[in-house]
Amino acid sequence: MNDAEINAARLLLARLGVKPEELVAAPSATREAMPLIRDYVTRVSDAVPAGTRRVYSTYWRRVVEAWGDRRIDEPTPLEIKQLAEDVRHQVVVRKNSRGGRTAAEHLIASLRCLYQHAIADELLSDNPAKRVAKPRRLASTRRAIPDARLAEINYTAGSTGSDPELDLLLLRLHTETACRRGGALALRPQDLDPEQSLVRLREKGETVRWQPVSPTLMRHLISHHEQRGDGQPSAQLLRYRNGRPITARRYDHLWQRIGRRLPWVATQQVSTHWLRHTTLTWVERNFGYAVARAYAGHDGKSDAGTTSTYVRADLQEVAAALAALTGEPHPAVAVSCADKR
Repeated sequence: MNDAEINAARLLLARLGVKPEELVAAPSATREAMPLIRDYVTRVSDAVPAGTRRVYSTYWRRVVEAWGDRRIDEPTPLEIKQLAEDVRHQVVVRKNSRGGRTAAEHLIASLRCLYQHAIADELLSDNPAKRVAKPRRLASTRRAIPDARLAEINYTAGSTGSDPELDLLLLRLHTETACRRGGALALRPQDLDPEQSLVRLREKGETVRWQPVSPTLMRHLISHHEQRGDGQPSAQLLRYRNGRPITARRYDHLWQRIGRRLPWVATQQVSTHWLRHTTLTWVERNFGYAVARAYAGHDGKSDAGTTSTYVRADLQEVAAALAALTGEPHPAVAVSCADKR
């Protein structure tokens, strides 16, 4: 840099009111203010929704174990990639294992979430985890269950175990609504609308929707609450005989028990989510893609093209598909027909 450039720089600093020594001190001040990874993970974990915390907490703990005493601006994309590979190779191998791809994907996603908050806090200007590619997802092995096989599952659930009444209720709820496991566990008595045969489902992504159910299923849900509930409309609906709310472990025990009696269930790792595939496949084949999307509760933001904006199905169409599936008339369909007349 020549004398003219130096003088120009001094003139600019003077007009800005900045002293040269302040520029020298700035990096160290920034470095001192940069939080450690373990501290920032705690802050982010307290700020995100419960669902996000539940998915990412395991991977944030792994990040803290590896880099807890480092500043959040220190790990590089190469180091993030290496940590993801370490997590991938350390997963417990199970029958349905997919080579640790999901663990690596969640590790990278958890760091992207962490760094995105750091950018919002103006601690960073770039998200290094976004420069690390997630593992390519393999095609799902889940598929629709044939009618005869589905009948075997229901018969086994209803003729074995300590609470077949509860298990059959769970299977029917998931078959009729195609809801996710979390949606069933989140059901409350106040989410039941007996007059219109609707249940309010609260599922991942904090989505909320009203889903039609058959009058028969509605009667069983209400009876279940009257017999096992604690009288609180905001409490969990699904409960054991002793009144204790069920957890995800009930599903695990249910499929393990069915798998012991139906070897194909254990071999193919059939789970509750297969019921969702079964119902939505049937709805799509018989009522079209738009109705299947609405039945599934997909919002259309990322699961389909622009055309889906113009071909959305309404609740009456979902109720018509349910009525055909169960062979029971639904109040919403009757109302829709009356309106057309």
